[in-house]
Amino acid sequence: MSISIRTFAVADTDAVLALWLDAFPEYRDAGRPHRDPRLSIANKLGTQPELFFVAVRDESNADDDDESGAVVGTVMAGYDGHRGWLYSLAVAQDARRLGIGTRLVHHAESALAARGCPKLNLQVLSSKPDVLAFYDALGYRADAVVSLGKRLSMQEPEASA
Repeated sequence: MSISIRTFAVADTDAVLALWLDAFPEYRDAGRPHRDPRLSIANKLGTQPELFFVAVRDESNADDDDESGAVVGTVMAGYDGHRGWLYSLAVAQDARRLGIGTRLVHHAESALAARGCPKLNLQVLSSKPDVLAFYDALGYRADAVVSLGKRLSMQEPEASA
């Protein structure tokens, strides 16, 4: 399968949502409102949208059965001037084990390195050993740190006068 990687476009939203709902079952858990994929997309479009990448099937090399231009992978990256982060790496089930995830990670790494990012962090649910093995094969190692988190209450934006 021939693919290209480009920056996310708003027209990709439905395809990305479908991919994420398949790749991340936790997005379907109503008890986890912080895992709202629409909100994730909206937030990313408001902060460094140029670091939201999609892998798409190349139109020029598509077979009759291949849906050309279809989104088959995603990755979001961020850089705060101190550390870079990777989020939402996902590859469509029928496109896995073809190197697309690796290409997406390398693409995000290059974009962050071009910004002067010295170190890249990511988090993986401990219940996903296959994902941990994927990142291990790419040279990622567990840091001797404890990841802490705190959910902040979502506040509605104030109406402008």
